[in-house]
Amino acid sequence: MTAAENVCYTLINVPMDSEPPSEISLKNDLEKGDVKSKTEALKKVIIMILNGEKLPGLLMTIIRFVLPLQDHTIKKLLLVFWEIVPKTTPDGKLLQEMILVCDAYRKDLQHPNEFIRGSTLRFLCKLKEAELLEPLMPAIRACLEHRHSYVRRNAVLAIYTIYRNFEHLIPDAPELIHDFLVNEKDASCKRNAFMMLIHADQDRALDYLSTCIDQVQTFGDILQLVIVELIYKVCHANPSERARFIRCIYNLLQSSSPAVKYEAAGTLVTLSSAPTAIKAAAQCYIDLIIKESDNNVKLIVLDRLIELKEHPAHERVLQDLVMDILRVLSTPDLEVRKKTLQLALDLVSSRNVEELVIVLKKEVIKTNNVTEHEDTDKYRQLLVRTLHSCSVRFPDMAANVIPVLMEFLSDNNEAAAADVLEFVREAIQRFDNLRLLIVEKMLEVFHAIKTVKIYRGALWILGEYCSTKEDIQSVMTEVRRSLGEIPIVESEIKKEAGELKPEEEVTVGPTQKLVTEMGTYATQSALSSSRPAKKEEDRPPLRGFLLDGDFFVAASLATTLTKIALRYMALVQEKKKQNSFIAEAMLLMATILHLGKSSLPKKPITDDDVDRISLCLKVLSECSPLMNDIFNKECRQSLSHMLSAKLEEEKLSQKKESEKRNVTIQPDDPISFMQLTAKNEMNSKEDQFQLSLLAAMGTTQRKEAADPLASKLNKVTQLTGFSDPVYAEAYVHVNQYDIVLDVLVVNQTSDTLQNCTLELATLGDLKLVEKPSPLTLAPHDFANIKANVKVASTENGIIFGNIVYDVSGAASDRNCVVLSDIHIDIMDYIQPASCTDAEFRQMWAEFEWENKVTVNTNIIDLNEYLQHILKSTNMKCLTPEKALSGYCGFMAANLYARSIFGEDALANVSIEKPIHLGPDAPVTGHIRIRAKSQGMALSLGDKINLSQKKTSL
Repeated sequence: MTAAENVCYTLINVPMDSEPPSEISLKNDLEKGDVKSKTEALKKVIIMILNGEKLPGLLMTIIRFVLPLQDHTIKKLLLVFWEIVPKTTPDGKLLQEMILVCDAYRKDLQHPNEFIRGSTLRFLCKLKEAELLEPLMPAIRACLEHRHSYVRRNAVLAIYTIYRNFEHLIPDAPELIHDFLVNEKDASCKRNAFMMLIHADQDRALDYLSTCIDQVQTFGDILQLVIVELIYKVCHANPSERARFIRCIYNLLQSSSPAVKYEAAGTLVTLSSAPTAIKAAAQCYIDLIIKESDNNVKLIVLDRLIELKEHPAHERVLQDLVMDILRVLSTPDLEVRKKTLQLALDLVSSRNVEELVIVLKKEVIKTNNVTEHEDTDKYRQLLVRTLHSCSVRFPDMAANVIPVLMEFLSDNNEAAAADVLEFVREAIQRFDNLRLLIVEKMLEVFHAIKTVKIYRGALWILGEYCSTKEDIQSVMTEVRRSLGEIPIVESEIKKEAGELKPEEEVTVGPTQKLVTEMGTYATQSALSSSRPAKKEEDRPPLRGFLLDGDFFVAASLATTLTKIALRYMALVQEKKKQNSFIAEAMLLMATILHLGKSSLPKKPITDDDVDRISLCLKVLSECSPLMNDIFNKECRQSLSHMLSAKLEEEKLSQKKESEKRNVTIQPDDPISFMQLTAKNEMNSKEDQFQLSLLAAMGTTQRKEAADPLASKLNKVTQLTGFSDPVYAEAYVHVNQYDIVLDVLVVNQTSDTLQNCTLELATLGDLKLVEKPSPLTLAPHDFANIKANVKVASTENGIIFGNIVYDVSGAASDRNCVVLSDIHIDIMDYIQPASCTDAEFRQMWAEFEWENKVTVNTNIIDLNEYLQHILKSTNMKCLTPEKALSGYCGFMAANLYARSIFGEDALANVSIEKPIHLGPDAPVTGHIRIRAKSQGMALSLGDKINLSQKKTSL
């Protein structure tokens, strides 16, 4: 073990710029100075000893002139001094002077002041010399009966460490502490004593627990936590003890301390898989989530609930608690709500779906009345999606949900309204019995819709599913109402000229006035330059969209009018009415075309929209049966295909998920009976306390892949050449937010290398935590140096540096060996993730950093290239399998991933197979990467560039 890795209890910060004082001046201060100067001198002595100075001449001075002082600060400093000062001669024998020190501490252990007694007892825990401790044993025992709890609890700690290190000094320690525990009243003393018995003599600890098992609820929380740990360890090692202690754990679920409740619930789940135990533990977790104010605690406990759900046997128990779990939605934090809704959705069944839907409906209505908070919109979106999933899985619920949700189509937040619209579209296609209800509700809210995207969707649904004469006429009335007075251009010009009064602006009465044969209504150039700004709110919605230049909605309206006109002709046999309806539809399209060509809108109509509206006019003028089929049947069929493909994909992912969770048991697998299991076999089960400690220390033992190449040796980087005087190689261990470099340094020369120092520097978002300490290497010796590097974001980092050393006996300057760079792989931080198409598009529009990578590969198959990219970048393909199946000359796919720092990375792969170059031509195309930060976009691009070509094995 190197000097740097020796056990160190006391760390003292030392200002390095000050000049170290001489031994003579220190001796003078310690002998003749007042209390203040003695204190300062003692501090300097401690710092010098920590820096490696020996100062043997000061030992007797301190014993004679400082040790007898009663000042508390000096007493505290002396404890630090005696902890670090060398207490033995070079041959390992105890220094004679230490007997005097020992006597001074015996007196301190009998001091009337409890602080001096307690701090001395704490100091004795750190002593490793049995000869020093032996004379103090009677005084330490006596401290167990001191009136003050501070002294008693430190006495227990001292006895525990002495018993652990030198059992012969106090062989009856467990018995002594057991008797002490029985009579003790103070919670902290009892906790320390019980902790000692757990580690020193578990049987005595169990005996004590058995005597007071009924009073456990009355103990302090620190003692209760230790009792939970003991019960877990005992039952883990010896399962037959479970029945004896399970009642105690049940009682601790009612503890007033959240920490005790959490540990007790976790222990109960590991001890028993009975439904009552699981229910009690889950109920305890839910109470904790609701009562604890810290969101981190809520998320941790929610994770425990999710872990419980993963067990197939526990899932049914949790299904009964869905309503309790939904109480967590009262938390304002969006992340907590998201996890809760996901958990509730996973647990929903035909037994509880009705109650779940009622609660979610109430929550949706609540969000409507809340003053706008930044997360309210997102929460509403979450609720809509959850209700959507419930209705798809349990169609009976759709009729209850739809009327409430359709109120939100008029919502200002486009995202939530779009989710509702998507849900309504799926419901109206799937559930024939709800069509009339949905159409009726849609006509009610239609005039209140505020966003153009939702308006388009609503128009499409009305055009597609209005099947009765009355509904078709209602749609036409709503459209006329939403357009305002027509012809639009003429009425707008009149309004500008001030001929129309404001109240006359939105008359719905059918007007037959058409464009005159002479052409224009007025000189439009003058209008476009000096049109006074009118209040936008006065305009009906659709008119407003068109005057803003959004003519895509007009194309959508033309399609809707064509569909309902064709359907009206089939329903109404009277020729006059047919012609009247078609003429009205054609008039609306013509007036919109005229508006688009005029200079009134902010943006002119696009050629695509002109083509679409003209096509619809032509269809209505000819009314051929083929067009009737295309408009009224094939549109719906394509929606039906899309929805069935989506449903199939969802079922497939659910099946994969359930296959993952279902533990497959082979017919010839042995059945293990708990009662027949040998003790040593039981230990093979993982100890939860040990696992959580390892996880906290970042040394979780990951299951290595079966492939031998995936072992640690794969991550060893050679830093210097074999012919260099110092050979170095590093194992790079990445553990989430930090990187540990384990550097092996080998002295390849026949000289002793002194002050051999590893100097490191970093590039990118990496930070070196501490400088490695210098070493001395004997000829042909080797040593391991560890260095910690913190990581702050996902980008390619580089660690570079050198090794400097002095050759002993040589007069030359320091020698230096430059190390190769260590490149930190971005893939350690990127994990596949999924998001909806709408979220992908939104992020794609928002992210400002784009990196375009040209495909340069030797792979000749499109699908194989895509799979290769997915494997080498850790990204997930969002494009469904169905869209990628089959073979054509090109392929486009969207990829998505998230880093552990919460950064999103998007990629779009557009590749093709150049057929004219023959069947063996490699894939060509581009990959566009978008990210919020420049580092992420560049690093992913570099990664793709490096791994594009397939290496032949």
